[in-house]
Amino acid sequence: MHTSRKALSAIAAAVVLAAGIAAGAALAAKKPHKTTATTTTSTTSTTWHSNEDASHESGETAAQEAAEDSGQRPSGGAGGAFKPNEDATHEAGESAAREAQEDAGQRPTVP
Repeated sequence: MHTSRKALSAIAAAVVLAAGIAAGAALAAKKPHKTTATTTTSTTSTTWHSNEDASHESGETAAQEAAEDSGQRPSGGAGGAFKPNEDATHEAGESAAREAQEDAGQRPTVP
């Protein structure tokens, strides 16, 4: 009789385990799946920042650097007189149309 109780207990445990697995699977199938969407936003700052590039700095006067360091836009910025950048590195990347506009004293409108 002792062996039959062990067998009956093992069968009962197996039935309970199988019922639990089946119930869990049924609940998982009916439960709506959540999806998460990731969005990325970027902010464009319109605040002016000084150009601290070494080739740019070498052509500045102490007064221009002081103005930039204090957060002031140098003359030639928006609304000021146009002064083209004649730095060799800058010139190497310019199109002929842009250089023509600069040579004519116009603020460039082409890359």
